[in-house]
Amino acid sequence: MNRLFVALAWLCLTATVLPAAAPAVFPGKTWTVAAAPEERGFSATKLAEARAYSATIATAAVMVVHDGVVVSQWGDVARKFNTHSIRKSFLSVLYGAPVRSGVIRLDATMAVLGIDDVAGLSAEEKKATVRDCLKARSGVYHPALYETEGMKKLKPARHSVRAGTHWYYNNWDFNAAGTIYEQATGRKIFEAIDAEIARPIGMEDYSPADGKYERGADSVHAAYPFRVTARDLARFGVLMLNRGAWAGRQVIDAAWVDESTRYHSDATLYSSDGYGYMWWVARDHNKFPHLPGVTLPEGTYSARGAGGHHVLIIPAYRLVIVHRVNTDGQGPRVNDAQFGRLVKLILDARAN
Repeated sequence: MNRLFVALAWLCLTATVLPAAAPAVFPGKTWTVAAAPEERGFSATKLAEARAYSATIATAAVMVVHDGVVVSQWGDVARKFNTHSIRKSFLSVLYGAPVRSGVIRLDATMAVLGIDDVAGLSAEEKKATVRDCLKARSGVYHPALYETEGMKKLKPARHSVRAGTHWYYNNWDFNAAGTIYEQATGRKIFEAIDAEIARPIGMEDYSPADGKYERGADSVHAAYPFRVTARDLARFGVLMLNRGAWAGRQVIDAAWVDESTRYHSDATLYSSDGYGYMWWVARDHNKFPHLPGVTLPEGTYSARGAGGHHVLIIPAYRLVIVHRVNTDGQGPRVNDAQFGRLVKLILDARAN
């Protein structure tokens, strides 16, 4: 009887032990590429359909990465294209270390930091905090550099809202956040990206020389776009997918990754669902989806750049999708609906 009891107890104990999760894979000097998509649970036939569709739009490069392994890639993944607004998500990541150390206080106001601009900020505008800038909620609608015509069209009137009360995708906020970072840390953004992100995760192509400040008479706060390859953006995506960890090293504070990619604001104004700290964030009960035409699980988030540049991170599927467009000239672009359709085709290739 005792033997039977011990045996039953052992069976119950072992039945509750779950198999250990497979360790995350990180690229070394080059990427690990699956010999066949089926190795990672994808249909090669259906991925071919996605690739065929991308050939009908202005796609320049695509990478589909599952848990650190390339499932499929096509186009010029080694060519450097402009990041456009993906720059903002890189700056968001850079904020993690100085916020944790106290070098930057998120609740510090523009008044305390001495942040002003060409036309002068009002007393109310100077109440905006660093956190407000990261959230795009400063309420400072002073002219800003590197704005698209669409951004200008949606921009509220100057002095129309109180600091922190209204979300608008505001380049003044993002550019001022760059100024604040550089003043607080004493580091230039492009050098900081190299030291804090590119080198720790082994980016193959990035150099600080790939960055260029965009300056102008409208504002003292420069924009900071840089050029980067799809395969380096995919590394950035894998870093985020692993909550800032990379091959045994915590490159970004995990709590900062969680906080910055959490839903903080409704993004209905831009026909999207949610916004974090310079990241677009999926919110499944909002009026608009994260991308048109595709259902994405809550917890998904993305970095986006004008013209169809995307780094889409889907933690629920352990998936990163990078999409690039040649936006150097006046050629065609890829809109959100087209990218959404491409993402749906890629996700349809996943095994159920």
